[in-house]
Amino acid sequence: MKTGLAAALMFAPGLAGAAEIEFASKIDRVTVYPDGAVVTRLGRASLLEGVSQIVLRGLPASIDPASIRVEAQGDGAFSIGAVDVRQVPGEARPALDQVLESKIRALQGEKAKLSGEVSATEAKRATIENFGRIGPDKLGPDGKALPVADWPAVFDAIGTALVKVQGELLSLRNRIADLDAEIAALEKARPVAPRASQPKRDVAIAVEAKAPVAADIAVSYRVSGASWLPVYEARLSTGSATGGAEIAFTRRAELRQRTGEDWSEVAVELSTTRSAQGTRAPELSPLRIAFYEPPALYEERARAAAAKQEAERAARAPALAIAPAPAAPEPVAGTPKQAEVQTASLSAGAYQASFKVPGRVSIPQDGSSKAVILTEGKVKPELSARATPELEEKAYLEASFLHEDEAPLLAGEVYLHRDGAYIGKGRLGQVAPGDKVELGFGADDRLKVSRAPVRRRENDSGWLGSTRTDQREFRTVVKSLHAQPVRLTVIERVPFSENSAITVELLQQTTPPTEKQVGDKRGVSAWSFELAPGAQKEIRLAYRIKYPGDREVVFDQPRR
Repeated sequence: MKTGLAAALMFAPGLAGAAEIEFASKIDRVTVYPDGAVVTRLGRASLLEGVSQIVLRGLPASIDPASIRVEAQGDGAFSIGAVDVRQVPGEARPALDQVLESKIRALQGEKAKLSGEVSATEAKRATIENFGRIGPDKLGPDGKALPVADWPAVFDAIGTALVKVQGELLSLRNRIADLDAEIAALEKARPVAPRASQPKRDVAIAVEAKAPVAADIAVSYRVSGASWLPVYEARLSTGSATGGAEIAFTRRAELRQRTGEDWSEVAVELSTTRSAQGTRAPELSPLRIAFYEPPALYEERARAAAAKQEAERAARAPALAIAPAPAAPEPVAGTPKQAEVQTASLSAGAYQASFKVPGRVSIPQDGSSKAVILTEGKVKPELSARATPELEEKAYLEASFLHEDEAPLLAGEVYLHRDGAYIGKGRLGQVAPGDKVELGFGADDRLKVSRAPVRRRENDSGWLGSTRTDQREFRTVVKSLHAQPVRLTVIERVPFSENSAITVELLQQTTPPTEKQVGDKRGVSAWSFELAPGAQKEIRLAYRIKYPGDREVVFDQPRR
């Protein structure tokens, strides 16, 4: 008879006297969130008759005790009681190899002695060199000139002494170099003392059985220090006269973890839910307006209000923490298919999406990246070009398509390729199912863009009460060298004013825009049109600014 039980998380005393059973478990599956992970460990335990404790040792200190869940089943009846979480200190550093350390210290002492001999020998050489600088006319008795016949002997003596000293220095330095190499080799052989390890947590699970039971137990808990980031790849084939454009779009995930646990050959599921963020929208407090009061009175009232809030907070009952239900284990199935790209299976709900990574994955605990492919497919995009000639006299190719997957595209980097060539790296914002994806694929060299000022008129009247005007006109020309029609959008801007004393008006020379305001950008307009092969389009922009003659104006870009 098998019994299935799920333990609600309880913390209760009275476990100290129970027999402890070491629970040898292995991480079987991990659900990774953008800001954390839920780890599930599996193991088998032989339960004793009566009350005992199953103990998992050395779990990360970052686990959330409120998230611990226990599920178990066995070949007999048993019950699960309290779950006790204990914090234990990190492991002590291993003892040093005393023989090795003594040898290193002896070699370092010998090196220090030789370094002293080097200093003394260098001083000796300096004395000899200084003696050699004294002329023979002062080397005789009482500082008189030395007989010329004795000069060769003096030269030979100085030379011999210098050669001898130089040989001594070379020998000493060679010996020091040998000592350095020997010390380095011993230090390399020295056992690496790890950093002071972080505290760990032990989890003790109280069980009671009327007879010995063999039980299969699953323990899950949430840890921080793990995350995944979306990374995308878009490969655009612009097509030809007979075939249309196509984008091969790949969604990847980069996983990293520094939880302190070994994730080796585990089943991985990625969730789009951010588990560490708030669960409700933030509360908006009322905004009151009042007359200014002196600081002393204001601070006194603020202290009284803070004391009242603290009393109310202390009177509230503590909230209960409810652990999330663990994910059901998924059988790992699948026959490997040669020369096929394995992608994750998608499970999309009303509020979240998850990806089950095929097979089993090993993710190192050093924070290095592990990349997996989530989805891969091909879409038919709409191609167009966009130019902002005021900033750059170039047109850029853009491709857009509807995102029709069930799961949203989270914000992340996208690697862009055009007709087999790597264009660069862009950024993709979050895209919901059914929304449009817009990607840029680099400069379009077959569209020539030029922009030039046509005229500028400005009167400098500074008389009180007079009006100053500034009139500007620009001409933009776009020419297509493509063999097929091209859809193009040109973006221009006109200054806007929030001061009634400054007016800005478009002049009749301006080519009417197809979009007077682009999104929420005031003063930014767009001209969209289709260019035939070899055709060109001219856009004129003219405006006049009026403001008081005794004032100066500045142009700035307001923060959005």
